[in-house]
Amino acid sequence: MASATHLRSRRSAAQHFALAGVQREIRAQDSSNQRKYLREFSQAFRSYESVIDSQEFKAQVSAADVVLIGDYHALSASQRFAASLLEGRAQPGDRPVVLGLETIFARDQHILDEWWRREIDEEELRQRIRFDFDWGYDWTPFYELLVTAREHAEGIYGLDCMPREDLRKIGARDRHAAHKIGEIRQRHPNAVIMVLFGESHLAPGHLPRELRQQLKDERVLTVLQNVDALYWRAAGEQSNQVEAVRVRDDVVCVFNSTPLEKYENYRLHLSRWGRSEEEGPDLAPTIYNLVDSLLRFLGINRYASHNGTQPKFLVDLLPEVYGAASGARLSRLLMRKGASEEAITAMLRQVEERGCVYLARANAFYVGEFQMMYAGEEVARFLHHACRGLPQRNNGEHRRDMADRFYTRTVENALGYLGSRVLYPARPSATDGDHRQLLHVTPESERKKFDASSQLLGYMLGNAVYDAYLEGRVTTSMLRRVFLTRLEEPGKAREVYLELAGKVRRKKARGAGADS
Repeated sequence: MASATHLRSRRSAAQHFALAGVQREIRAQDSSNQRKYLREFSQAFRSYESVIDSQEFKAQVSAADVVLIGDYHALSASQRFAASLLEGRAQPGDRPVVLGLETIFARDQHILDEWWRREIDEEELRQRIRFDFDWGYDWTPFYELLVTAREHAEGIYGLDCMPREDLRKIGARDRHAAHKIGEIRQRHPNAVIMVLFGESHLAPGHLPRELRQQLKDERVLTVLQNVDALYWRAAGEQSNQVEAVRVRDDVVCVFNSTPLEKYENYRLHLSRWGRSEEEGPDLAPTIYNLVDSLLRFLGINRYASHNGTQPKFLVDLLPEVYGAASGARLSRLLMRKGASEEAITAMLRQVEERGCVYLARANAFYVGEFQMMYAGEEVARFLHHACRGLPQRNNGEHRRDMADRFYTRTVENALGYLGSRVLYPARPSATDGDHRQLLHVTPESERKKFDASSQLLGYMLGNAVYDAYLEGRVTTSMLRRVFLTRLEEPGKAREVYLELAGKVRRKKARGAGADS
């Protein structure tokens, strides 16, 4: 059994490489993380008492009178988790629930009440609370939370006050919010009060201390989300997916995203704030940072001047990156390269479902929405193509028999899935049950059956290889060699597939012998 240190190191290596890059860029644009108030939050939560499962977590939430939920504003998963937590707590016959929000100023309560009574629509609410001017993060996940609360809660309240930009006044904002929560308790004496507030406000000496002075007899539970130090520590647990940990009796932390995903989303917001709404955020640095992280993980020198154990000048093969605003330009490029309307439609469908796609024909990324799990997979696909010299871009797809094409696609899917797990270990493990539905779609063509079968087999293999990597049976040097293998040679893709599958089968055989 792998040690905690071993698992932590192998699960976290690529993410640490990627984090170093994105955090350097964030520090260059935002130095506020050096402020004492923010340091007090990061220093307060460095370790935890135990891992807890979903049932234990729900039991702690059910026992609380006030639930303080930490929000990482740039991460939509934070707001969506709050919505699911509220919906799960608001059960018929149980205590009513009310929601308090940092996002909305208390001064704008009358506007929120008008929306609650359905007197104004979504767009008027967004404009009158000056969401884009005074908040500036993504509207959609926040509005989904509002709708969930209107359907399941007894009331919604704004808790914040000005000035948001001056950290010297942030303590006054905590005191103001605690006072407002006290007023909510007077209006709703029997309700569970759920509060979504910026995570840095939830250090023990910040909002929680102020709130305990207001509501001395209340059971207050702090629910943190994705705290960096706790995430890295949990990466050493034997469990493949740690859902939550108990930090202390009145503090828990849940994991629904990785630190890399958090900071990449924040970097994208910084980029968006510096550009026009039509331009959208600059996604190229995000994609290039993920590429660089996989390169460092695999020990590939992107400046190597020779082929062989390294690809020649991979730095010159980096892809173009297109955002949603430039989708029409990308479509014209693909048509010039011979892509059919059907292929372009399929590309757009994948972007809608997964947020991004790597297009080997044009050596280009199309990113409609940054989703870390799928971005990691597509980055690994690019790297595999680049290590092989971008065969589709340079020569087109060779005329090969069906078996060669099937095994090539399967290995590509396996390395894509493996890369996504390396960059985003929170991705759920692929199991036969999870992906069997890919083979049960009603196929309209042999191509669809080919794609579904190679994806299913590739994902299963990629998952097994990742597990073998965590256990130390697969090394990064072996993975580097696979990425560099020219699969276009007849029979080579099948050879690589059997080599990887053999690694997995040998482990299972040893395990079976040990149990008998």
